[in-house]
Amino acid sequence: MNFNKIYNPNQLVSIAPLASFRIIFGLAMAISTLRFIVLDWIEKQYIETQIHFQYFGFGWLPYPSQNLIYILFIVLLISSLAIFIGYKYNYFKFLFFISFNYIELLDVSYYLNHYYFVSLISILLLFIPASKNYSIDSYLSKSRINDVPRWTIDILKFQLGIVYFYAGLAKINHDWIFEALPLKIWLPAQTDMPLLGYFFEFKQTAYLFSWVGLFFDLSIVFFMLSKKTRFLAYLTIIIFHSLTGYMFQIGVFPLIMSSSMLLFFSSDFHIKLLKKFENKNIPVFNYSFNNNYIKYSLLTLYIIFNLTFPFRNIPYPCNLFWTEEGYRFSWRVMVVEKTGYAIFLITNPKTGEETAIINSDFLNEHQEKQMSFQPDLILQFAHKLQKIFSKENNIITKVRAEVYVSLQGKPSQLLFNPQINLCEIEDTWKPKKWLNCNND
Repeated sequence: MNFNKIYNPNQLVSIAPLASFRIIFGLAMAISTLRFIVLDWIEKQYIETQIHFQYFGFGWLPYPSQNLIYILFIVLLISSLAIFIGYKYNYFKFLFFISFNYIELLDVSYYLNHYYFVSLISILLLFIPASKNYSIDSYLSKSRINDVPRWTIDILKFQLGIVYFYAGLAKINHDWIFEALPLKIWLPAQTDMPLLGYFFEFKQTAYLFSWVGLFFDLSIVFFMLSKKTRFLAYLTIIIFHSLTGYMFQIGVFPLIMSSSMLLFFSSDFHIKLLKKFENKNIPVFNYSFNNNYIKYSLLTLYIIFNLTFPFRNIPYPCNLFWTEEGYRFSWRVMVVEKTGYAIFLITNPKTGEETAIINSDFLNEHQEKQMSFQPDLILQFAHKLQKIFSKENNIITKVRAEVYVSLQGKPSQLLFNPQINLCEIEDTWKPKKWLNCNND
């Protein structure tokens, strides 16, 4: 069977959807970065705190100076705007990739699914010619192309599809389907919402929202692929993300996803959308094919990674939501309500004296909240405390912790034996046998 007859990735299609995506993405990221700066989150999240949590495997990454952190955000803002207008795109897409991902790697406690989505898009932008038309680059070079290989657009659709479909798969669990959790916990807190707030008092509403959310995530991409259902599907996307954005204050995620899904509309739609930006006086050139097998191999690996990495939790024996082994980077969007309470105790081995630590002396409010129920962050915090106090006292200290965690509103339980010296445990890919295994 000739695969190209079924799907030809090098089939030429209009560049307009790709240009629209570049413009929308660049603008959304510029707004997001500017919002971050204006709200003083740079200082609160990256400068004022004494301890930062590192991603597993990235402990070698140096933490930048205060001035360098500001420079990174300025570079991120400028590169976002450059992508938006299509100016020196081949240069600024690399700066965007470096600055955004460096910032994201500074502290894992700030991990969000939409930040991960942006990181993945920053990788894809390195491979696709998104500024060959409707851009400052095409104006300055006095050349443009009208058509690009089909794969340059479809790889972005694939990434969007993964976000929604895998978020739907994550909802196929007992708590979401049969207990309407965590919506049964969250919705009653939204009763002051205009029009819909009254209905949030009823548990039936939580079940309705749970099932609708499951169906939406699993099916929305397929409805967007069909011309007959596309308009109604996109209207549903706007309503869905507007509601979730209003109720749960999840930042720019609704804006990014709603605007990005315009990519699924036809080329004619995007051509009309960008008509005012078209300069017909610039000569049109044919797209130059470059059979770069290294590029295609990397993209193939990228697809395989996205399809398989979210399932890396399968070998682990315990409840995923309890141990969080394989939780990040798996598109488990808003499927768990989890809180924790952690007391850390430092022991002086010479005197045997044990002292309780005030977590807020080292962490901001957000870091402390996230650390209190995420095992790898708890372990990191213990090691960092040991390093701080051993340096001060010239003595190797013991650090233990009493950590109680509540999952899906259930009574709190001990996350692990509080007598364990956390400094003797190293974080690895292996199952965290030091945790109490909660499979309820």
